[in-house]
Amino acid sequence: MYDTEVTRRSGPGTILLLLPLGVGALVAVALGRYGTLHQPTGFAVGVAGFSGALPMKAWLTTGAFLLAGVQLFSSLVMWGRIRLDIPWVYGLHRWSGRLAFLLTLPVAFHCLYALGARYDDTRVLVHSLAGCFFYGIFTTKMLALSRRGIPPWAFPILGGLAFTALVALWVTSSLWFFTTAGLRW
Repeated sequence: MYDTEVTRRSGPGTILLLLPLGVGALVAVALGRYGTLHQPTGFAVGVAGFSGALPMKAWLTTGAFLLAGVQLFSSLVMWGRIRLDIPWVYGLHRWSGRLAFLLTLPVAFHCLYALGARYDDTRVLVHSLAGCFFYGIFTTKMLALSRRGIPPWAFPILGGLAFTALVALWVTSSLWFFTTAGLRW
């Protein structure tokens, strides 16, 4: 009887969200734990065309941040909050998200492998937590998208949380870098 009551109040789709949320939470915790246990190497990856790791991370994160703006705009169009007839908006949303995610991968790899997670400085603490949260919520959203029966309200919330995490990452990394070191490439 209790299970039926919970299902009636929350809806069966809400319960279907528990698995993606659980996996996303595991991803976030695993990244945070790896970042604290792994002995930082000081070097992880160098992307051609950049003068160093910090400019590479700042510019790739800025690219992901700008694409997150495209994600926000396209989602507002898709959900009818901005009334525009753009037949290719779904493709724009899908591909801008994929590209934004791909731009974050070398950054995350470098952060975790070369630097690890640090909690002794407020900016770095927020950055480390936002990074773990971003990959956890991204995992949750991608898993939820592939499941039938997930309530439609879940996707704007998950997308909004991913967007917020990416903004926090940009502010605590790229904006910080550009204001302290300048617009170096």
